[in-house]
Amino acid sequence: MLGTHRHLRGLVGGVAVVAAVAAGAAAHASAAPAPAANGAAAPAATTQKVLFDDTKAETAGNADWIISTSIPDPTKQNASPSKETDWTGALSAWGVALQKTGDYTLDTLGSGNTITYGTGGALDLKNFNTFVLDEPNNQLSAAEKTAVMQFVQNGGGLFLISDHKGSDRDNDGWDSPQVIQDLMSNNGVDNNDPFGVSDDDLDISSGTPTAINDSSDPVLNGSFGKVTSSEIDSGTTWTLHPSDNANAKGLLYTSGSSGNTGVFFATSTYGSGRVAFWGDSSPVDDGTGESGNTLYNGWNTDSNAALALNATAWLGGGSSGGGTGGTTAGSTTGTTSGTTSGTTSGTTSGTTTGGTGGCTSGQLLTNPGFESGTSGWTATSGIINTATKEPAHTGSYKAWLDGYGKATTDTASQSVSIPSGCTTANASFWLHVDTAETSTSTAYDTLKVQVLNSSGTVLGTLATFSNLSHNTGYAQHTYSLAAYAGQTVTLKFTGVEDAQDQTSFVVDDTAVNVS
Repeated sequence: MLGTHRHLRGLVGGVAVVAAVAAGAAAHASAAPAPAANGAAAPAATTQKVLFDDTKAETAGNADWIISTSIPDPTKQNASPSKETDWTGALSAWGVALQKTGDYTLDTLGSGNTITYGTGGALDLKNFNTFVLDEPNNQLSAAEKTAVMQFVQNGGGLFLISDHKGSDRDNDGWDSPQVIQDLMSNNGVDNNDPFGVSDDDLDISSGTPTAINDSSDPVLNGSFGKVTSSEIDSGTTWTLHPSDNANAKGLLYTSGSSGNTGVFFATSTYGSGRVAFWGDSSPVDDGTGESGNTLYNGWNTDSNAALALNATAWLGGGSSGGGTGGTTAGSTTGTTSGTTSGTTSGTTSGTTTGGTGGCTSGQLLTNPGFESGTSGWTATSGIINTATKEPAHTGSYKAWLDGYGKATTDTASQSVSIPSGCTTANASFWLHVDTAETSTSTAYDTLKVQVLNSSGTVLGTLATFSNLSHNTGYAQHTYSLAAYAGQTVTLKFTGVEDAQDQTSFVVDDTAVNVS
């Protein structure tokens, strides 16, 4: 272990108390938020709000991509569903599974409505954590595409489910691969492959795509089960473009495929939000729905149910929930889940010289996962450690800022040169926040993520987190550094804790990816 980390709060009989800690001890408080001093439980995490779309002919022809015929509120059909047939729709198993956890609020944007962001309407995307577009068959309008992109950019989760080439259910000249690709390439916010993923527009008749071996991935190893495989029954695949977005990642591949091609299920990030891509609608079809539709039960095949549910939980983990400020419900646990309500705030100013010409794609930070201790980092003594009370996201080491229950300021920083020729530069990190604070409105303890010049002047604040951002596991956050191309800057984490009630800000697996 490199250094020690002392902590002044423990849990005795469920009550937070000040504890004397021996010199050199590395113990912190439990990762679970402590109860209030009067014995009351700490506030529960906010429910995830998921909106399913039915404005783009999702029920045209034999399709039935709805969770219930009761629109917008499926609970009006059955308030306490226990089986998929308690709601009517080919996605009812998906909806019922989420509803039964008690951690989700579900709605459907019905036919005749418009997809909006920031208008104040009850079904506006800003009120939701996740938006599901399952096989959209009509082109989104220019305003709708902008709304979706702003939703993701500001922390929302977008679930895009394609189908095969030629699956034009209503014969309007648009099928789902075209609709999805148009959204990603002609949206008015970022038309340059913002997610680093493109739809291959294929018609693959059958197959059993398999998952990569990644025990730390929250979609493959979420609380709804382990994902090993899916199925393709007349679907398509995706191609990754890491030079456009370094966070694009393939999770399941068709037989014989790997790397950037033949991807059946992918994830990516954009701004503060997250995106998931599935190449076929058959896996989420539960075989039940409205009379007269030809449906196929893929939900109970392979790992399809776990994949859909884990992905839904992960998508809700963007840094601001699309504008709601909500945190992920407690259905996803462990070291690969949870959300924060951190807010992005700063703008950039001033100039700094440095950097190099041209651009070679890659990751620029030294020792990004802290596994070599303080190498590459300037940090408060003892905060880069292996203390097991706050486990690392991966490996053994992480940077554990604050958590003392007394007035403390901890920092960790590293200088990095952003090549002038790079058009994409993203800083990312995984963050876990646990707190003994019980307030649901006051930020007593804060973590700022900032960019500084060589003189120590703050050029921009990428994000501010607080005790209100507490979560049950780690959540990844990504912010653009493109404004600093051609400059040598310092990426700095600063945790400030007040005089009582600990808040721990645990940072791991940092990166600055450029392309």
